[in-house]
Amino acid sequence: MRVVIAEDSVLLREGLTSLLTAEGIEVVEAVDTAERLLTAVDRHAPDLALVDVRMPPTFTDEGIRAAVVVRANNPGTAVLVLSQYVEEQYAGDLLSSSARGVGYLLKDRVGDVGEFVGELRRVAAGGTAVDPEVVGQLLARARRDDPLARLTPRETEVLRHMAAGRSNTGTASELGVTEKAVEKHVSNIFAKLDLPPDSDDHRRVLAVLRYLEEAAR
Repeated sequence: MRVVIAEDSVLLREGLTSLLTAEGIEVVEAVDTAERLLTAVDRHAPDLALVDVRMPPTFTDEGIRAAVVVRANNPGTAVLVLSQYVEEQYAGDLLSSSARGVGYLLKDRVGDVGEFVGELRRVAAGGTAVDPEVVGQLLARARRDDPLARLTPRETEVLRHMAAGRSNTGTASELGVTEKAVEKHVSNIFAKLDLPPDSDDHRRVLAVLRYLEEAAR
C-alpha cells in the first residue's frame, strides 16, 4: 500500500511516517501544505492520502478542502482525514462524495496503533472509518439545517393535516382546537419554513411539498 501524508507538524509527520513504515506501508511522500498534497497525489497516484484538517497558511480548513478535491479528481485514491477537529461543512462534503474509500478520525480518540493501522488499511481497500463523534456532529448539523426541525410537535401535526388535504376548519375539528389556533400554527409554519408572504394557497402548497419531500427521504 502506498500512502501520501499531509501534516504540518513536523513531529507528527515524521512520527506517522515511521509508524506506517514499520507496519510495512510505503510512504511515498510526506508534505506540510494542502497545495503540496494535491501535487503529491497527482505525482504518485497513491492508494491513500492521510490528511490533517488545518494546514498552512491560515490553519483553518485548507487540509480538508484539499481532501475533497482529491476525492473529486483522483477517484483511485482513498482519503483518511486525521484531525483534532470536526470541520462540519467539508466533512459532510467529503463523506457524501462516495460511500467507498473515505474516513474521518479524531486524533485524540485514536487509542490503539494496531486499530488505527487496521482502519487505514480498510479505507485504502475501499471501506470507511468514521469516528462516532464526527457522525454525531454531522447529524446535529443536519437537524439544525432542516427547516422542518424548527416546527413544534403541534405545528408538525398541523402540517401533516395540511398534507392530507384538510382545510383549517377540518384540521381544527380533527385536533379539537379552535380554527383561530390552527391559523396561528399555519402562520408559524410559513415563517419557520422561510416561505415569503404570498397568497396563502401558494404557501400551503409549498409547505406541503417540503413536508412530503422530507417524508420521502
